[in-house]
Amino acid sequence: MAGGLLNNDGGGYRTRYKPMSEINVTPMVDVMLVLLVIFMVAAPLLTVGVPVELPQSKAPAITEQKEPLVITVNAEGKLFLQNTELGDDQLVPRLQAITKNNPEADIYVRGDRAINYGRVMEVMGMISAAGFTKVSLITEQPRDKPKR
Repeated sequence: MAGGLLNNDGGGYRTRYKPMSEINVTPMVDVMLVLLVIFMVAAPLLTVGVPVELPQSKAPAITEQKEPLVITVNAEGKLFLQNTELGDDQLVPRLQAITKNNPEADIYVRGDRAINYGRVMEVMGMISAAGFTKVSLITEQPRDKPKR
């Protein structure tokens, strides 16, 4: 043998091992696509906030660009501004601070269907008495019943 190593297959000389310098991005892209799908499915579930069972209505859906202030009255009658629990006496000052005393701010009230109607109206009355003029109730679209 003249200064080289033979291949195991019996022919020619073996070249030295060279490390591969390219990065295989296919597995990374696969992982990113899976994560994208997971986040796309999970994101709408995270925005609801306080879980309430809304009443159903045939009113058209709201198509608004900016995020409104949402006040939720859960089944126990507790108040939540976005996801933060508040007492009745804290609601109006907190709304005024957030909206900078803007009476034209859009405020949505979500009330659980099991809650007393009077409690929801009491909350809406507090908001209206503070001078806010755009107070709306949020409901769900009726679910279609399967035809037989």
